[in-house]
Amino acid sequence: MSETSTIAPTAETRVQVPLAERSYEIRIRGGLLRDVGRRLSDLGFSGKVAVVTDQTIARLYEPIVTKSLKASGFETSTIIVPVGERVKTLRWVSVILDKLARARFERGSVLVALGGGVIGDLAGFAAAVFVRGIPFVQVPTTLVAQVDSSVGGKTGVNHPVGKNLIGSFHQPRLVLIDPETLHTLPRRELIAGLAEVIKYGMIADAELFSYLERQMGALLRMEAGPVTHIITRSCQIKASVVAEDERESDRRRILNYGHTVGHALESLGKYRSLIHGEAVAIGMVQEADLSCHVGICSKEVVARQGELVRQAGLPDALPPMTFSELWGAMQHDKKVAQGRPYCVMPERIGQVVVAPLERSEFKQWFASRASRK
Repeated sequence: MSETSTIAPTAETRVQVPLAERSYEIRIRGGLLRDVGRRLSDLGFSGKVAVVTDQTIARLYEPIVTKSLKASGFETSTIIVPVGERVKTLRWVSVILDKLARARFERGSVLVALGGGVIGDLAGFAAAVFVRGIPFVQVPTTLVAQVDSSVGGKTGVNHPVGKNLIGSFHQPRLVLIDPETLHTLPRRELIAGLAEVIKYGMIADAELFSYLERQMGALLRMEAGPVTHIITRSCQIKASVVAEDERESDRRRILNYGHTVGHALESLGKYRSLIHGEAVAIGMVQEADLSCHVGICSKEVVARQGELVRQAGLPDALPPMTFSELWGAMQHDKKVAQGRPYCVMPERIGQVVVAPLERSEFKQWFASRASRK
């Protein structure tokens, strides 16, 4: 059997997220968008459903989802927000909450997050705080959301001084992934999503990393088998990590590989110059280089990861900035403890450690980059 048929693209794949009474399934299959209503009915939901989406996804997919919901007897409403990271604010949460209140939503009403990671984070946080929590369902339409952000229950919005500083853990009741939505994804967004898949290979699965090295061309051509495979494997890894550590007190921190530097870059660029996956790609390359600098991983690890990042078409170099700018932005990261940011650093492909960063050590590494150019 060829690698491109590892998982049949027409078969429905199920991944369980085992969290006791908060357990739920991730279901992956082309065409699932047309079946959202029945899937919600199967979970026992009825009555009011609000679909939260952005202006672009509203044009492409909201009519399909709404038609499916109405066919299953739901009373539907749609809440449309602008496109982009700039809507991840308390202001837009308030807009959603106001619409839910005016439509007289109750604790048994359901929110459907239809879109990318921004929509999932925003709608999920609104669901977490409306009448102290209503159920929500993730229907991710971007690669970043399908392989990462739709799973695990992290919801929230940004603050001017840092990314995702305001939020809550609120698990979805179901995640429905339709890989067919990726065919309308802008090329830049598709490539950015590959950064999170590379991350999973680096932190937990050397075999997945090798698969990406062999199959990157097929993935960039959007071949169904390889795309379904990386979505499924990424979800399996994340489900396993979340089951061990739902609230990021220990093991779940490995999912932040590339994000300590990456989130700082997003913040310094005011969420305009880099999209999330691009920032994570740069973060991974720099954090691996830092790991090598302090003697945790070999140069071979840095080289293999860097080559795969470039093969995917992702950026790998830090934008022009000073040490003080980067270190200062990292001080606002959620993972800062006692004034020290924590960083995920690879030991080898498929295994990482989480360690605090000392200012002097980080400054020495930052300065060493210039001498190696």
